[in-house]
Order: sequence, then C-alpha cells, then structure tokens
Amino acid sequence: MNILKNIDYILLNSSASEHEIIDHCYKAKINNYYAVNVNSCYVPLAKQLLEDSDIKVSTVVGFPLGAMSTKAKVFEAVNAIEEGADEIDMVINLGYLKSRNYVSVLKDITDVKRAIGEVPLKVTIEISELNKNEIVKACEICLDANVDYIKTSTGFSKNGATLTAVKIIKKIVKNRAKINAQGGIEDYETLLKYIEAGADRVGISFQIQVKNQAQQERNSKIFKKYIDNLEKTAVTITDSVTKV
Repeated sequence: MNILKNIDYILLNSSASEHEIIDHCYKAKINNYYAVNVNSCYVPLAKQLLEDSDIKVSTVVGFPLGAMSTKAKVFEAVNAIEEGADEIDMVINLGYLKSRNYVSVLKDITDVKRAIGEVPLKVTIEISELNKNEIVKACEICLDANVDYIKTSTGFSKNGATLTAVKIIKKIVKNRAKINAQGGIEDYETLLKYIEAGADRVGISFQIQVKNQAQQERNSKIFKKYIDNLEKTAVTITDSVTKV
C-alpha cells in the first residue's frame, strides 16, 4: 500500500502567499501525494505547477463555514473547475442541519453535485460541531446526494478529526462513499491510525518524507522557474506603481 497516495497536502491559510503555494506544490511533487488542497484563487497557479504530474488540484467551496447561499457555492464550484480544479470540497450547511431542515441540506449538496457533473465532490460535515446523531444524519444525507467523499473537518473549527467519528462514518457509509479525515493529524503514526480506522484519504500539512536527491534536484529546477517569474512580475508591478 502506497501511503502517499492517501494524502491530501493542505494549504488553506488565508494569508498563504504565492511563494508558499509554489513551495507547497514543490513538496507535493517530490513525494507524489494524491492531491494538493488550496484556496480557489490559487487553483490556476497550482494547476500550472503540477501540470506534468498526476497530482490532483483540490479546492474548497463555501469554506470554512458553509453558511453562504447554495447559488454562491454552485458559482464558486463551477468557476473553480473552469480554472482547473480536479476536485471540489464543499462545506455542509450546519445551520440547516441543526435546524433539522434536511431538505435544504440535501438541496445544497445536490445542486453543487449536479453543477459539477463527473468531478469528484467531497462534503465536509464538521464533526466538532455535531453530536453523534447529527453525524449519522449528515452522512445519510450525503449518501442520498451521491457524494464521492465525506470529510470530517475543515481544520478551522474548534477541533479536527477523531478516530471515533471516522469509525462511526465508516459504519454508516460502508462502501457507498469514501472517507476523508482532516484536522489535527500532525504526525505519521496518527495518519496510519486514521487509515486503519477506515479513512481513504487523509489531509495533512506536514511533510512525511523526501525522496531521492536526484528527483529533488530535478523538481527544484522546475519550480525555480516559477519563483523567478513571480519575482520578475513583482518588480514590474512595483515599477508601474512608482511611475504612477
């Protein structure tokens, strides 16, 4: 089993710079992770950086609260795909779920699912905000919507994934959807525990390993080109502003 192919390499901080995205994609490429997960403004850059690899570019919709309108989520998802996203990761409407407005929860998901077609859809249910019964109900709604993955957490709430929650989700979904654990997974040993508990994908922000030196040097040359281009662009913009 290739553990690296279970990894979503995450950089979703609002302050993440272009240089940090470049470094992030560089590290993902060295280790050949399954996907990088970045905010939608960086989808075109990540897609360009990873174009000669099989690493997927995943992005978030309705992130991190899930409380925006369904139309806004649909627009964001479609726009992200047009700009190169390979996967969409949307956040469930927790307010609707807490209100037991299950029809609206389902519609929120199915409208996005319908809009993106065959593109894989991951739905984050934010387990730290839910009790066990609500986790069960959220999973049942996700299954009714035919989502591809049920994701535990955004990583931006009070707590992240738990092994208990992953086991609950696995018991409900069986093989009808895959499970993506994220949030609070900070070392390799913990990562393995989540996979053993039933997670198909695990979101992390730490590095697992570095491959051989030759491959690292080859990738370094590729990404240096993008860093140089960004620096040239920054100088051009600065000069233009100064002249004005």
